[in-house]
Amino acid sequence: MLWSDPENEPPEELRDMQDMLRRLGLFLALAMVLAMIVLGIG
Repeated sequence: MLWSDPENEPPEELRDMQDMLRRLGLFLALAMVLAMIVLGIG
């Protein structure tokens, strides 16, 4: 890394994308649990 490089702050889009992916992962995990429960009951 060069001294002249800026601080490695992630760009705005990258942060938004990571946030969206985190929410998507949470949603998918919840959906999986729900599906397991429904299949278990069914």
